[in-house]
Amino acid sequence: MSDMLIPKRILVIRLDRLGDVILSTPVLQALRQRFPHAFIAMMVRPPCREAVEGNPHLNEVLLYEKEGRHRGIGATIRFARSLRRFEFDTALVLHPSHRSHWIPWLARIPSRIGYDRKSGWLLTHRLPHRKQEGARHEAVYTLELLRPFGIVPGTPRPVVPVAPAADRRVDEWLAAQALRPGDRLVAIHPSASCVSKRWMPERFAQVADRLATEQGVRICLVAGEPDAVFAEAVLRAMRQPAVNAAGRLSVGELAALLRRCRLLISNDSGPVHVAAAVGTPVVDIFGRNQRGLSPQRWGPLGAGHVVLHKEVGCVTCLAHRCDIEFLCLTSLSVEEVYRAAVSVLEQHA
Repeated sequence: MSDMLIPKRILVIRLDRLGDVILSTPVLQALRQRFPHAFIAMMVRPPCREAVEGNPHLNEVLLYEKEGRHRGIGATIRFARSLRRFEFDTALVLHPSHRSHWIPWLARIPSRIGYDRKSGWLLTHRLPHRKQEGARHEAVYTLELLRPFGIVPGTPRPVVPVAPAADRRVDEWLAAQALRPGDRLVAIHPSASCVSKRWMPERFAQVADRLATEQGVRICLVAGEPDAVFAEAVLRAMRQPAVNAAGRLSVGELAALLRRCRLLISNDSGPVHVAAAVGTPVVDIFGRNQRGLSPQRWGPLGAGHVVLHKEVGCVTCLAHRCDIEFLCLTSLSVEEVYRAAVSVLEQHA
């Protein structure tokens, strides 16, 4: 390939959510293996910083604060111009958005690789965007963008580094909750970005109670600060005691906590990919019958996970406007989730 790119200073851009950023980390490893002496930076939004900070394949993490100091066109232009000091020769845009394409163009980065969508004409190397077809995993789609470098991707293995300081803070917090080192811990994440992805809090509570009484595990609830209400709803519906870490942990601390857990039970959401990246098995609950949002594209990577996804005959998913009362979620029983959880616990006894 005569026009193969051999970059020296690479900017990887991913400005969406936590799970998306984690599933992009195999790209960093592939770039580092191919270009061991390159300077590699990744641009993310502040909530995703700890998912990549300390990643051994990165030289720098750059924060784009869309909701904060970079809000608005003028601030974004100033931010893009400030990137010129890094003298990047290549930008890799892993998820298409107008901002993600305008920023490297305004930063005068000569080679700009991404998908031919949402101002894709600003790119120098464009790949067709077919992610919505859900034929492959998101992590595999992102690796396909490495073709202009002559990189043949292997099996994606996402990574979330766990900082020693985060480990210590989690140790102290668990001790304060009267959790002993020998306790078997199961985390439950009852939130998700859309109502069409959320299994019911009272059913999570029933699964948690059964696991506590019949399997002798300790239950820990996790969620981001805006979603702590869902964890509180589970806690209120439970009969057994549980510890509530919802809204109390940074992303780095969540990674440290999930690494200690025997299992995470979760809706399809970012913590699933945190858990899988630190080697904790997941029971992953999917709603939504859409190919682009399917387990095939968004399921946890690695071995030992169980994905629960009910096919209820929908031809077109109406998402949050569902007119059959989210049958894909309501038809998933407490017994099915409990059995899946027990099967994982027995595998990792």
